[in-house]
Amino acid sequence: MVRQFQYEKTQSRIGGTLWDKPEYFIENSPLFFADRITTPCLIRHDDGDGAVPFSEGVQLFVALRRLQKPAWLINYNNAPHNLSRDADKKDWSVWMMQFFDHYLKDAPAPEWMTKGVNALYKKGNETYYWKYTEK
Repeated sequence: MVRQFQYEKTQSRIGGTLWDKPEYFIENSPLFFADRITTPCLIRHDDGDGAVPFSEGVQLFVALRRLQKPAWLINYNNAPHNLSRDADKKDWSVWMMQFFDHYLKDAPAPEWMTKGVNALYKKGNETYYWKYTEK
């Protein structure tokens, strides 16, 4: 689906086109400010999301990784914007708890954060993670 209406008139309320107000589009995109992000990011963006294009989550994740920032991308296959399958909800709550325990309570980093799982080996509805490597 084309998203111009969303950015120009509804949710983002930019009030003009990309050509009328390019600076507004830049100001409203975290992608252009990824170099300023200092907080480790755990991103969940599912490929069945009907509200936000999956490519936008991937773009932010790749930008952070190219900048060598600590970032992880979690995707549940065919899952909508809000998780609906109970197994996915439970799984996501475990990953979030491990992430926050590591960064806020000094718990050891879980294996998925240090070793990752290669996306090429992803099967079915498994989650997958790309390894973050310290500088």
